[in-house]
Amino acid sequence: MVTTTILQPPSTSLTIFCAQSKRHKRRKQLKQQQQYQQEKQKQNHQNKNTYPYPKSTPTPLLINYKPYTQTKLQALDTVVKDLESSVEKGIYIDTEIFSSLLETCHQLKAINHVMRVHNVIPTIILRRNRDIASKLIRFYASCGFIDNAHQLFDQMRDRNFSAFPWNSLISGYTELGQYEDAIALYFQMEEEGVEPDRFTFPRVLKSCGGIGSVRIGEAVHRDLVRLGFSNDGFVLNSLVDMYAKCGDIVKARSVFDKIVSRDSVSWNAMLTSYIRHGLLVEALDIFRAMLKNGSEPDSVAISAILSGFSSLKLGLQIHGWVLRRGVEWNLSVTNSLLVVYSNNRMLGRARWLFSNMPERDVVSWNSIISAHGRAQEVLSYFEHMENARILPDTITFVSLLSACAHLGLVKDGERLFAKMRNKYGISPIKEHYACMVNLYGRAGLIDDAYAIIEEGMECEAGPTVWGAMLYACYLHGNTDIGEIAAEKLFELEPDNELNFELLMKIYGNAGRMEDVERVRIMMLERGLELSIAT
Repeated sequence: MVTTTILQPPSTSLTIFCAQSKRHKRRKQLKQQQQYQQEKQKQNHQNKNTYPYPKSTPTPLLINYKPYTQTKLQALDTVVKDLESSVEKGIYIDTEIFSSLLETCHQLKAINHVMRVHNVIPTIILRRNRDIASKLIRFYASCGFIDNAHQLFDQMRDRNFSAFPWNSLISGYTELGQYEDAIALYFQMEEEGVEPDRFTFPRVLKSCGGIGSVRIGEAVHRDLVRLGFSNDGFVLNSLVDMYAKCGDIVKARSVFDKIVSRDSVSWNAMLTSYIRHGLLVEALDIFRAMLKNGSEPDSVAISAILSGFSSLKLGLQIHGWVLRRGVEWNLSVTNSLLVVYSNNRMLGRARWLFSNMPERDVVSWNSIISAHGRAQEVLSYFEHMENARILPDTITFVSLLSACAHLGLVKDGERLFAKMRNKYGISPIKEHYACMVNLYGRAGLIDDAYAIIEEGMECEAGPTVWGAMLYACYLHGNTDIGEIAAEKLFELEPDNELNFELLMKIYGNAGRMEDVERVRIMMLERGLELSIAT
């Protein structure tokens, strides 16, 4: 008999039990995981407290890195090199690039870079592009390369488009002191139908003053009136200066009175004109009028007053005025005050000013050296000047050699004269030779003094040199060379009574009374009178 087994499904209670068992197991696993995470966090926290390592930072690739900076000239040089390289490769360069580069060169006063740019500009552009050609002319003329400027000017096809290229060339000639060429250009400008502007006339008027031609100045004056510039303050200031330099101070004042809005240039032009002509009362009146008008005198006006007047009282008053205005340490003003105190032998004030100057130039050093022309400190000041790397000029050595002559420092004088020529390359002028003649003459070395005139001078001896020689002969009673010096001076200065009187003293000290009378008669024949007893 076959037994059949029937499989029945699990009971409900068993199923529930199995499910509960699985959930319990799952909860146990989750709890174990949580405990593991907590233990790990706790361990990490303990490690952090136990080993306090600093937080790492990235290592810089460059230590104390400083970015490379270029000067403006270096940057310009780089651009010009790129330009030259591009032109060599045949790359077309727009004219605006040339124009912009030339303007930059002008602002930086980079003459070498201008020439390099000029060399790569095609000739056809220079002839046709008036803007580029005009900028080159302006730059060359302002830097003294007047031949380069004029050559470009002659090559311009359309140079009559405005007064600009003409003004540049006229200005260049004027600044070089070639006044006739500047005036010739002005008249050529008129012939070619180019109308001058307000910048043309000041340059031409300065040239008229340079040659002292009031006739040409008046012609230019008529032109500017005709063209409507008679009320232009910029032009009128130049007219005042021109008439004053040409010697017509009345017309200069007439033009000055017509200036409606006077600026510092106007007042300074009239002030310096009066001082230049020795009209000191009028100069003071102008200075007072300037103050009354509410115009603040600048360093030019103050320096002009100080240099024009030898009055110590006025110098002290102006010094007090500049102290109240706070402009005492303006270089030009301080230099002028130095001269005032030096000329009045107030060495204490001069030294105090000099020692407290925030800056000094060669004029400052020359003033303090000149102030010590009778003091041993003069050589010490020159030594300090050299240590300060200030280059001495001709005036410096005139003061030094003169001081050595009065102090009897023959060896020092010889040393300085040699240094002037060999170290500083300054060629002696008559004043230097006069100081050397005076140096030897005062020391009684008459033959050495005369040898300088006869053998050592590179120029013709003038009244200053022969005057020093005659005075030395008077001091030491040298009749023979004294006669030679006097004869030269009678030719060079026929109306100078002092030369006749010195020769008379030389003859008188030598007991040659007949020669004294002969010289006295010579003076009477020339209409000269004795000013001192002989």
